[in-house]
Amino acid sequence: QVQLVESGGGLVQAGESLSLSCVASGSKILFDSMAWYRQAPGKERELVALVGRGGSTKYASSVEGRFTVSKHKAKNYIYLQMKDLKPEDTGVYYCYTNFRAIKYWGQGTQVTVSS
Repeated sequence: QVQLVESGGGLVQAGESLSLSCVASGSKILFDSMAWYRQAPGKERELVALVGRGGSTKYASSVEGRFTVSKHKAKNYIYLQMKDLKPEDTGVYYCYTNFRAIKYWGQGTQVTVSS
């Protein structure tokens, strides 16, 4: 059974930085892709950043240039470095992967950015 566990959330002021980590267990096979999503209060969950096959990356336009996603080459770990955080970045950040047609989500970690 694949399990995803996020860590690194917290409360920061606007303009500060924060890093998130996600560790996946339960599979010896490297996932083709892993991603970060976030959900703000009253809003739908949205894709923040994704690392695909070969290390290709994709970002939401709202975080382009401020966030950097990376994945461990030999393990199912994914990271998200967030710089110049804004109040609109506030939300619960979820780690995600799709493995053998099954979607897996972490429990989420809260990121709160105060103005």
